[in-house]
Amino acid sequence: MEEAAGLIAPAATMIAAMMTAANLGARVTGSGFVVFTLGSLAWSVVGFTSGQANLLATNLFLTLVNLVGIWRWLGRQRGYEDGARRAAKRSRIAASPSLFAASALGGLPVSDIRGEVVGQAVDAMIECESGCLSYVVVASGGLGGIDETLRAVPAAMLDCHADGLVLLMSAAEYEKRDTLDGAAWPARPPRGQVATEALLAPAAAAGEGPRGAGKEVAHDAAQG
Repeated sequence: MEEAAGLIAPAATMIAAMMTAANLGARVTGSGFVVFTLGSLAWSVVGFTSGQANLLATNLFLTLVNLVGIWRWLGRQRGYEDGARRAAKRSRIAASPSLFAASALGGLPVSDIRGEVVGQAVDAMIECESGCLSYVVVASGGLGGIDETLRAVPAAMLDCHADGLVLLMSAAEYEKRDTLDGAAWPARPPRGQVATEALLAPAAAAGEGPRGAGKEVAHDAAQG
């Protein structure tokens, strides 16, 4: 038994660490804590059979922590994600605007106006007073977050779809936008959105312009 536990303990710990570090959603993370629990129980067996009281006590405590992790991710968080996913799915077939969970924005694929994938959304900034989306930060290039490039894109220059975001510009135009320092995001909407609001004000007052015209003006303003 001690030999089997000695084999299971390190293997389970390494597998669980990869599952939780990957951050692939509540189910995978919660399953990682299940594997962590298996590993901590195996380490407890090793500690008990070998007379290592410190190893035994540490892993009994870690078992309790892992059980909390299972409840947190496979119980509560999974319920939140399932509720959001079902609402988004129902909205696609209902006579109402399509929805997606705000928490799902990070990681959504971002493609250009021709359908070429240029990166993925990292996060978004929301204006407190209006509650409107100000801009989305898009990461492109790099591998696993290493050497990636961040750019801020105004909400007016994006189309939102259930499966991702679409830039109202080409990949070449997107790459001309200023890059961001990873720790210094802009405190105001990036170039293009302010100009859009100013250009649309007269038309809005007169009740003119088709729906979606703002995004067309945003594209033109960003090129100017």
